[in-house]
Amino acid sequence: RRYPTVELRTETFNGSTHVPVPSDGAFLKALLFELRLVDDHIFVEYRDTCTWIDHSSVYSVSTDSGDLWPVLAFQKSGLIYACLPLVEGPLEPQPHLLTISGLSQGLALLLRIMDYISPSRKNEAEMNTKVGQLRNLLIQACPLGTPLNANIRSLNGSFEDIQEMPADKDQPAWRSSSYKGKPQVNVCITEKVKCMQYDQRDVVDMWQVYGAVNCKCDIEGSAPKVTLTLNLPTNAPPLQDIVIHHCVTSTDPAMLMSFSAEPLDDSVYNGPYKFPFIPPSDSFNLCYYTSQVPVPPILGCYQLVAEGPQIKITVNLKLHESIKNSFEYCEARIPFFNRGPIAQLEYKVSSGQLDLSREKSLLVWVIGQKFPKSLEVSLTGTLSFGPASKAHPSDYMCTGNTDYVKLHFRIPDFTLTGCYVDQHSVQIFVPGKPKITAARELISSDYYLWNSKAPAPMVYKT
Repeated sequence: RRYPTVELRTETFNGSTHVPVPSDGAFLKALLFELRLVDDHIFVEYRDTCTWIDHSSVYSVSTDSGDLWPVLAFQKSGLIYACLPLVEGPLEPQPHLLTISGLSQGLALLLRIMDYISPSRKNEAEMNTKVGQLRNLLIQACPLGTPLNANIRSLNGSFEDIQEMPADKDQPAWRSSSYKGKPQVNVCITEKVKCMQYDQRDVVDMWQVYGAVNCKCDIEGSAPKVTLTLNLPTNAPPLQDIVIHHCVTSTDPAMLMSFSAEPLDDSVYNGPYKFPFIPPSDSFNLCYYTSQVPVPPILGCYQLVAEGPQIKITVNLKLHESIKNSFEYCEARIPFFNRGPIAQLEYKVSSGQLDLSREKSLLVWVIGQKFPKSLEVSLTGTLSFGPASKAHPSDYMCTGNTDYVKLHFRIPDFTLTGCYVDQHSVQIFVPGKPKITAARELISSDYYLWNSKAPAPMVYKT
């Protein structure tokens, strides 16, 4: 599949040095030659010399107009999977592979295509059918040259319903297939909390909440209308920095004018947050938001003090009383990189259990699914280390006593903002009684407690 819009962008980036993509036949011939699958009896120095070692699946393919780079290609079960990713910038000097985001996107898409086709490799008729379906599947997975849903297998069930030109003039372009069956809507609010705690007087602790509302609407019709409302508890902080999906047909402008960079005042929009929309065929994020919550869910203090060859650590954690005390998992990871392996360890935990990683450089404190009635847990320990080696893990963040504890947790059926979807408020303007399920969750993301006995990366000082 070719994307003229992507080729036009390439030409814009490279100007006079642009190498056009040749015809499909010419490109295939050049790629087979590069992969040594034709004319392998011909010695080509840049390709066949013993000093050239092929470390990756990225090639430079020689064409009549010049060299095409980077061409991502690999073989699997007698098939070649290849794509030419866009490099968003000049090709001279040649950028490092790790800086080209299109490579990872292209590789993910090719691997999913391989995952879709490979099981049928021994049945030629079935494989030919699947290859024939790929064009329609790519309309969904990669409509304009940017992969939107690399999971080709998940699109398999609806490929027969894809219409390259909608039959109904009211059908929006983002509804690439139609659904037949009982109407149902699944909504999940996922909030992630980032946190930096220092336990120091002159350093301000920071925490941020990011939310996403994911929807999957299985509804018949070319342009079904759905209205979903997000609600907040009384006196809860308002949602801010709201970004909505393009399928939302209308919304209150005041909802989109609340920014976290500005101080809150009494006039700020605090809901309810109503979203009328025509849903896409697949799962999508209806909106994103942030919120300025007054406290982080878990308050903590970490102290690390060196005493000769040993170090002493203390970790205290307290779950805020407003937080639901029911975790799917909750653990604290304490790394000791840039040192040798832990040789001796004496510890005491008030709750949960402490595990030592296989490379003996990381303590994992598994707190479990509940905090005790006091909502407080503690860990104290004394450690000593063996001699360091180059093979031992290192981290530029853990130098000297600049150490941290990183918390990992998930609380199902809970959000830090209190944001929820009232199932009875979901309106679907189609016949039949729809099945509506709503879920929510709070997940930690970059949740750090820094050693209060040492300097640490700081955001704000008072």
